[in-house]
Amino acid sequence: MCYTYRMKIVVIGSGGREHAIAWKLAQSQSVSQVVCIPGNGGTALENKCVNIAPGSESPVDIAKREGCELAVIGPEDPLAEGLADKFWEAGIPTVGPKKAGAQLEASKDAAKQFMNKYGVACAQSKTFTDAYEAIDYVKKHGAPIVIKADGLAAGKGVVVAQTEDEAQAAILDLMENERVGQAGKTVVVEDYLRGVEVSVLAAVSVEPGKEKDACIIPFKCARDHKRLGEHATGPNTGGMGAICPVEDFTKDIEAQFMKDILEPTLKGFIAEKYDYRGFIFFGLMLTKDGPKCLEYNVRLGDPETQAVLPLMETDFADLCKAITDGTLKNLQIKWKDGFAVAPVAVSGGYPRDYKKGYPLTAREEDIAATGAKVFVAGAIVDRRATHPSGNLATLVTSGGRVLACCATAPTFQEAWDNAYKAMGCIRFQGMYYRKDIGLPGAAEST
Repeated sequence: MCYTYRMKIVVIGSGGREHAIAWKLAQSQSVSQVVCIPGNGGTALENKCVNIAPGSESPVDIAKREGCELAVIGPEDPLAEGLADKFWEAGIPTVGPKKAGAQLEASKDAAKQFMNKYGVACAQSKTFTDAYEAIDYVKKHGAPIVIKADGLAAGKGVVVAQTEDEAQAAILDLMENERVGQAGKTVVVEDYLRGVEVSVLAAVSVEPGKEKDACIIPFKCARDHKRLGEHATGPNTGGMGAICPVEDFTKDIEAQFMKDILEPTLKGFIAEKYDYRGFIFFGLMLTKDGPKCLEYNVRLGDPETQAVLPLMETDFADLCKAITDGTLKNLQIKWKDGFAVAPVAVSGGYPRDYKKGYPLTAREEDIAATGAKVFVAGAIVDRRATHPSGNLATLVTSGGRVLACCATAPTFQEAWDNAYKAMGCIRFQGMYYRKDIGLPGAAEST
């Protein structure tokens, strides 16, 4: 595709995923500016990007005022609340499903019902609104077993219980102690699957009345590393790093995924008349019986996006336009050869209690020499900085996951070496990162 005009695009969100999205969009010759609402310290320093805090204005009002012609919604919460619907109503084409489709992530129960209805390969499960009925089910079923909060819980609502006692404690913690608030008042109890997890991100274009143009096009397979500690130990987090592609996602497994998971999902979207023009994340378990769908996310994954997008050769703005205007099926997504490795640096104490406001220091020239890209997540521009200087030294920490260093290279080893060389050039108080992302034994297996 070739556009003769330059457009402004609005990106909603403030995480590392949104920095990667904004960075990739800004590379397009068809984009004049990326308006990030609210953005973060990384987007504040990024070429062609500007941050705008919403304040009393809605994101839609800001986008209209700024003359944005396309919106990309990064996180799940605004999608579940119907922000895509509001952008479309305002005449701004939007990458992100409308509210009905977004419930596939907002409710684990809704997702399981959808999977079962349309024959998507997945684990068997049962949903409960009464804690003691759920506990009785576990006693009859046995362990290991998986307990999931039904609602959005920022990655903190899933417990893989190895014993019945652990499962009972998880149910009471979610349903009665309200550890994740209202999101845990209903729980899904799911069969335990043995295998190793991978993530497949994909572009989706499904519009009611235009079924002949409907399609889902998968990206290269990625793998997130959820556990805090090396060798997949410690508590679950939002993600300690990602790699792309994943060598154990073979051609045969990919074909099974397409037949047993992706194609039934597309048929379901069409049958349910979802207006789903955006991205989808398939969380998969590779079992001895083939891939099984663990969950849907109705957006790009974080930190997988930080590893996948640097390998994409196709103009990302062209891809987003194709998603919204119904021409996605005619677009062939092109990829660079090679590998991406993206370890994540977090604040001391994460994923539990951690402090904010620590300044970053970085050897910018040494980072540049590695070829790695730093994607910022939990860091903002220091209010004491008179003007962003274009480097990381103007930032202070503002969250648990602070940044990712992504390096791409023809070989995995070269990408791994360069990513960790770049990470070694950055410092902030309490900084911690795993040193085994992508190595044998680093990915959790069950």
